Amino acid sequence: MQSTERQDVYTRITNQIVASLEQGVRPWMKPWDAGNMDGKIMRPLRHNGQPYSGINILMLWGSAIEQGFTSPIWMTFRQASELNAHVKKGEKGTLVVFANKLTKTEQDEGGNDVERQIPYMKGYTTFNVEQIEGLPELYHTKPEPKLNPPQRIEHAEQFFANTKADVRIRGNRAYYAIDPDYIAMPPLESFSDAESFYATVAHESCHWTRHSSRLDRDLGHKRHGDEGYSREELVAELGAAFLCCDLELTPVIREDHASYIASWLEVLKNDKRAIFQAASHAQRAVDYLHSLQPQQQQAAA
Repeated sequence: MQSTERQDVYTRITNQIVASLEQGVRPWMKPWDAGNMDGKIMRPLRHNGQPYSGINILMLWGSAIEQGFTSPIWMTFRQASELNAHVKKGEKGTLVVFANKLTKTEQDEGGNDVERQIPYMKGYTTFNVEQIEGLPELYHTKPEPKLNPPQRIEHAEQFFANTKADVRIRGNRAYYAIDPDYIAMPPLESFSDAESFYATVAHESCHWTRHSSRLDRDLGHKRHGDEGYSREELVAELGAAFLCCDLELTPVIREDHASYIASWLEVLKNDKRAIFQAASHAQRAVDYLHSLQPQQQQAAA
């Protein structure tokens, strides 16, 4: 690798770590901060089970947290192909580096052959196995779960099961993806308690009702952070509070609630009817979720 390319690798990695530190995040603590999701925290692994070391640990930990991967195993495009598997279309890889030394034979001033070691570094792209299709099953074996996980709350578990929503336990972020129409949830074990888990499912279930096949709710949400996004988040927030009351759960306060409050204040100050509209949409969302319950449960509610 030429010096300019090596410098670019150093710069790219250093800039990412500096950016995390400037936000008050120690990237080497990310796996613990994100919650112990699927078992013991471990080093990222190559396709052959060999652990990564040094700077690559930080890069792959950070990428896994950012993208919600729970598997510790990574491999290159070529390694996947050799296993008759392929990287999913549209997936982006993660930079890792390989450092070594070249031995070059030169002549000294006296004409004698001497060996000189030249360090070099090269960057290459690797993919988490969750980005790859067609791999043997052994690459998808999950680590052992934590001991003594929070106990599930049966009536809440049954309520959300009755909605028939496609809830996928994956990663470390909770969200609703409208186009593929599914809810992503971190494992129950990654929450401080079971109530927090079900309160979060309540929030995302309220988002789930906005789909065109259900309540067809469109508040102008075109991109993350715009006014329509803030309005939809307010509906889900209120709906979750209503639903938690119905299910006798304690609502959870989101870690990023301060930024949401700021965006909601802007909406409410600019539109005095916004809170009324949000509450109305929230109630419709909760009523819809209740309507999916068996008749005897609806009567009890």
